[in-house]
Amino acid sequence: MAKPLYVLILAGGSGERFWPLSRKSRPKQLLSLFSQETLLEATLRRLDGLVPANQILILTNADQESSVRALCPSLPKENIIAEPAKRDTAAAIALGAGWIAQRMPDATMIVLPADHVIKDTASFQRTLRVAAAAAEETGELVTIGIKPTWACPGFGYIEQGAPLQLADGPAGPPVFEVVRFREKPNAELAESFLAQGHFRWNAGMFIWTIRSILSAFQRHAPELGEFISRLHAGEDFAAALRNHFPQLPKISIDYAIMEKATRVLVVEAAFDWDDVGGWAAVAKYLKCDDAGNHGNCDVKMIDATNNIVFTSEPRTVALLGVSDLIVVQTPDAILVCNRHEAEKIKQLVAMVPPELQ
Repeated sequence: MAKPLYVLILAGGSGERFWPLSRKSRPKQLLSLFSQETLLEATLRRLDGLVPANQILILTNADQESSVRALCPSLPKENIIAEPAKRDTAAAIALGAGWIAQRMPDATMIVLPADHVIKDTASFQRTLRVAAAAAEETGELVTIGIKPTWACPGFGYIEQGAPLQLADGPAGPPVFEVVRFREKPNAELAESFLAQGHFRWNAGMFIWTIRSILSAFQRHAPELGEFISRLHAGEDFAAALRNHFPQLPKISIDYAIMEKATRVLVVEAAFDWDDVGGWAAVAKYLKCDDAGNHGNCDVKMIDATNNIVFTSEPRTVALLGVSDLIVVQTPDAILVCNRHEAEKIKQLVAMVPPELQ
């Protein structure tokens, strides 16, 4: 019999890559980049029919808490938690596991980022059901692997090993053993991964039973395991969050648990996926002219090529004799940068007045 499913949505973030549209109080997942729907709202919608609203937990931070609550009226108010300190994904997942363990220690837990673009909801849910079945049948930690579409050096990779046949699980994408996790490669190594064909992008989606992840934390990250045990044992949640969470080690779940686990499984995603990591990635979702210019507004151009224009309100933007620019306009700021220098936007944000960050 399948275990109850709970979902932890990680909805923090600093809001730097999409500046000036994004801010500390309004990072990527709170933006409406492609429609009226924010990425967080889209993440919740994809869970309809898979997990009840009262079994979804969202972790955010104090800067973004009020905005997250406004976007998620269907969730019980206690299901939205603002972390008192930024401690990276291992501590966030430990907090989520402890919260779920207090309510349903026999549950299966799904961890999802709040800021990905996935359009095929049916295949997304089918993949998660297969992953949950694998986690419950084997007791192992499970992750989702994305089949690479290009040799991206900006993602971590998962090396797939032997396929695994589940004794009794839903029909869907295949399950494999993980040989090892690979850190973000250089361009040459990324090309090698792509050519070999059995490497997958690590999208930061995880599935496991509460018992399995608690055991993994106790074995590989005992300080985090002790924190979960406090919550599991019924310690006052608000007090534990306030007093103990800020003292937890600042480490990612990959370093703390996944790379140390004896055996990890990976389910190959049967759905489309886009990390939408910055303005250059947004371009493909915007209108495009014959010269490769992308925009979400009325753009007039002469001798202009490969530019990206995004405005937060309807207006006309005119470009003359320029190429490879990103131009973003909001009511209080304008960004103009070379699209090949977009990774440095974070450095630029640190230089603007605090009220604009």
